[in-house]
Amino acid sequence: MSDKYKLTAISLLLLFGLVACDNQKPAESAGKKIDQTANDAGKKINETAEKVGEKLKEQSAKTGAAIDDAEITAKIKAAIFAEPGLKTLQIGVDTVAGVVTLTGSVDTTMNSDVAKSIAGAVAGVKEVKNQLVVKPSK
Repeated sequence: MSDKYKLTAISLLLLFGLVACDNQKPAESAGKKIDQTANDAGKKINETAEKVGEKLKEQSAKTGAAIDDAEITAKIKAAIFAEPGLKTLQIGVDTVAGVVTLTGSVDTTMNSDVAKSIAGAVAGVKEVKNQLVVKPSK
């Protein structure tokens, strides 16, 4: 084969190679679209994960508050039970968001005040609503 034919063959091969490179543009475009779609999906997944995380934090805070309220109620009931002269079966204790409500009846105003003081001394109590009724014993 002469050098002229070799040169022509090499030129044709190079030309076909360049034409083939031009035909890869749709493939590159498709690749870019796939990358963009993957990036968009990743962003949406991250946004959703953040929303779920926030909801879990909110639920944890609510659950923590419920546990704290139950703990406050238990501590107050135990302290009232330990106090001589208070009739624990007639004093109800309810705690919501750190606000304690005392209900029921006691035999003296002093016992009502003692129950309120005991409730107010427990850690985590924000307010005490004393709804105890004084009913003198017969």
